[in-house]
Amino acid sequence: MTIHRLAMGTLLLTFLLIVFGGYVASSESGMGCGPDWPLCNGVLVPVLHGETLIEYTHRVIGALLAVLSALLWWKIRRSQASASVRRAADGMALLLVLQILLGALVVVLDLPAIVVTLHLLIAFAFMALLLYLWRTTRPADRPASRPIPLGFLIQHVNLILLLCTITIALGAYIKHQSYGLACDWLTCRESWLPVGEAQIWQTLHRLFALATAAYTALFAAINLANADRRAAAGLRNRLVALAAAVLLQLLIGVAAVATNLDIAWAVIHLAAATALFAVLAELRIWLGSIR
Repeated sequence: MTIHRLAMGTLLLTFLLIVFGGYVASSESGMGCGPDWPLCNGVLVPVLHGETLIEYTHRVIGALLAVLSALLWWKIRRSQASASVRRAADGMALLLVLQILLGALVVVLDLPAIVVTLHLLIAFAFMALLLYLWRTTRPADRPASRPIPLGFLIQHVNLILLLCTITIALGAYIKHQSYGLACDWLTCRESWLPVGEAQIWQTLHRLFALATAAYTALFAAINLANADRRAAAGLRNRLVALAAAVLLQLLIGVAAVATNLDIAWAVIHLAAATALFAVLAELRIWLGSIR
């Protein structure tokens, strides 16, 4: 298997692990294996039912991801890959080790919100490095037929990525603090202003989500209008995907709150957020690859 295909498989499995981790959290199955790690309820293979089945499945997916990631790192180190690809592979391996250690800490400490949030953010950083490895080991796109303002585009994509990451971190924190229903979609119960810690955190999450959506939509609209003039190969498709991803995420977020964080909608919400982050990260990597 080529490095490019192995990176793609590892990337898809990472996406699955992140989304399934959301299902574990939404179904309150995070302690399905008890406080034991790496064992589950004191054994290697437990009785698989209920919360134990859900949490154990999450661990099995994580173990498979670790194997694929190690194989990817090994193949890259043995190849004639560039120095930047080798550094990215080393960073991926380092994040994998850190993620495993944090996963154990999450279980031992009984799901502290801060550690769980950090655990998720590292998963997104890990996914970004996999996107870089996948992107840089595939055939290059056709070069732009006309120059595009790389500095302008990169600056704004960096800011949108930052907003998106903060939004995701806030979402993970309020979920594990059980603050998700502190406010309705537009108001905090009977007030427009938040009252108390739970409503303040939830309002912060909503404000960052709206800022991210508005900024992304405006960025995509302006640059789509100029895409024909810039005539950059691949730019229009990426902007369309970005606009669709942010609109989908916004609508799913409303549905999640409207259904009182129904498990299915909560998981779909995380999947859409992960996809939006991936689209943004891939766009940033693609822009950085243009010379």
